[in-house]
Amino acid sequence: MTQTSPATLVPPLAPHSETVRPEWVDYNGHMNVASYVLVFDHATDALLDAIGIGEAYRRAGGSFFIVEAHIAYRRELRAGDPVRIETQILGHDDKRLHAYLSMVHGESGELAATYEILGLHVDLKSRRAAPFPAPARERIQALAALHASRPRPADAGRGIGLGSRR
Repeated sequence: MTQTSPATLVPPLAPHSETVRPEWVDYNGHMNVASYVLVFDHATDALLDAIGIGEAYRRAGGSFFIVEAHIAYRRELRAGDPVRIETQILGHDDKRLHAYLSMVHGESGELAATYEILGLHVDLKSRRAAPFPAPARERIQALAALHASRPRPADAGRGIGLGSRR
């Protein structure tokens, strides 16, 4: 019997794509803060589906909570602009997943925003952190192995502050 390597358990993640909706545009004429988070949340849902802890899993009593997030805005997006989001797993353990999502303009390829998250697998009955189920853990490990060859984003782990001006 042939043993399947972890990397064959899950295909690479396809980029998540959306188009900026007119109702997402604020009084400045560009996509508002909440809408960036909404689109990143849609891409995070696609990640959770890919690792097997999506909507059906939530109905069965397990979930994934974002416990920390950092968003950086780099370029304005306007109504009708296509966007594409790439997801990279930066780290994981039995209960946590650290991911970095990059939103680019779908035509120009310019970086529009980044979203770094730390999430926690949760048993919804106890409302406590719990280890990922084995199939999800194996898929996470397979994706992390695929992503290991990518360079770590330069601003991953960056804090917020004014810094020093010299």
